[in-house]
Amino acid sequence: MTANTTTTATDRLTAVQAEIAKACTIARRKPEEVTLVAVSKTHPAEAIVPLLEAGQRVFGENRVQEAQGKWPALREQFPQTELHLVGQLQSNKADDAVALFDCIHSLDRPSLVKALAKAFDKAGRQVPCFVQVDVGEEEQKGGCPIKDVPALLVQAREAGIPVIGLMCVPPFGIEPAPYFALLAKIADDHGLEGRSMGMSGDFATAIMLGATHIRVGTALFGERE
Repeated sequence: MTANTTTTATDRLTAVQAEIAKACTIARRKPEEVTLVAVSKTHPAEAIVPLLEAGQRVFGENRVQEAQGKWPALREQFPQTELHLVGQLQSNKADDAVALFDCIHSLDRPSLVKALAKAFDKAGRQVPCFVQVDVGEEEQKGGCPIKDVPALLVQAREAGIPVIGLMCVPPFGIEPAPYFALLAKIADDHGLEGRSMGMSGDFATAIMLGATHIRVGTALFGERE
C-alpha cells in the first residue's frame, strides 16, 4: 500500500468528516449523532484498507456474496469494524446476512420479516434493522410502499425484529430534501429515531433533515472504475 493511497484515503475521510461537522453545526446537532457508513461495494480489499487505517470503522456493502469474499479477512486485521448491509436482501440469503452483518438497512417486505426472524433464531443473535421505504414510489427500486409501512412495522415487532429506524433512496436526479423530510416524518409518526438517508452528493442535506446514518461511497473511495 503506497503512502500516496493512504494519504488520499485520509484526506477524503477528513473532508467528509468536516462536511458532516459543518452540516451538524447548521442543524444544531452533534457530529456524534451521525454515523458515517463508508459504502465499499465493488471496491477490493486493498482499496478499503487505507480507510480502515485512517480510523473509519463502519462500512456498508450491497451484496452478501461480495461481502463474504472481502470482510472475514479484513475483520481479522481490524476486529472492531462494523458491517452494514445497505443493498437489497433476498430471503434465501437471510442466514448468511445475519451471520456476517451488524445492521441491515433494507427490510422491506413480509417475506423478509419471516426469513430474518428464522435466521435470528437459528443464529442465536439479533441484528438491528431499518425498514426501507419507497419514498419515491419507484417500482424498480426496493422499499416498502408508504401505505404498507405501519403493517410491516407491526409484523416486524411481533416477530421480534429490532427495528431501529427507516431508510430511503430518493429518486435519482431530483431534489432529495422533500423525500428526506417525508422519511423523517414517517419515522416520527412511528416513534423511530433512526433515519438512514443521504449519500455522497446529498448527505449534508440529509443531516440537516435528521439523518442518523449516511451511506457514503464515492466521496470516500473516488469514482468506481
